[in-house]
Amino acid sequence: MSTFVIPPHPTTSLPVAGETGRFPVRRVFCVGRNYADHTREMGGDPRTQPPVFFTKPADAVRPEGGTIPYPPATEELHHEVELVAALKGGGRGIPVARALGAVYGYAVGIDLTRRDLQARAKAAGEPWDAAKGFDLGAPVGVVSPCESLDGHPTQGRIQLSVNGQVRQSGDLSQMIWSVAEIIHHLSGLWELRPGDLIFTGTPSGVGACGPGDHLEAVIAGLASLEVTLVPPRH
Repeated sequence: MSTFVIPPHPTTSLPVAGETGRFPVRRVFCVGRNYADHTREMGGDPRTQPPVFFTKPADAVRPEGGTIPYPPATEELHHEVELVAALKGGGRGIPVARALGAVYGYAVGIDLTRRDLQARAKAAGEPWDAAKGFDLGAPVGVVSPCESLDGHPTQGRIQLSVNGQVRQSGDLSQMIWSVAEIIHHLSGLWELRPGDLIFTGTPSGVGACGPGDHLEAVIAGLASLEVTLVPPRH
């Protein structure tokens, strides 16, 4: 058995509906601009642009949401509700026809984004890491296994409310790239493995939220996810 010179960081994990065991998180992949209306909202063209991928560290995941401190170094924190696919398999170059076999289940996620930092990074041609990969910037709800869903969600409401007011509202059928296509494209860039999470994109209506705001994210057939932002830690 290996020993370590400092204590290893604990494994991030998510609760699973109907199970006592938890889903271990390995990596977090995210797809940008996967709903046509959001792509236009961000100044892109959904007809010509391929999938855009970025990552978040596994310990950015906040299981089941709850209370999250407003992150430092931003005055424009945005919410993005997303369907999250949790993988039980993987590999390289996975064909679209076999891609869904790698999925263990699905959950609701919120991709929190320091939009002002992202805008500055884009303008300077710099990476987005500080805008996307910050502490607790990826709340994820309870994972529902595929068998409990009777398959893979391809349509149904996806919505986010702030303080009871609906901000984002769309349908999973509006995704430009399906979950299978996303897995296919990702596996051409990375070797996917069990434990990987994939945030699959957000509909239009993204906007700022601040300390004291209560966010509720809902996707048809999945456990909802609630987050309350509190003043930043000092």
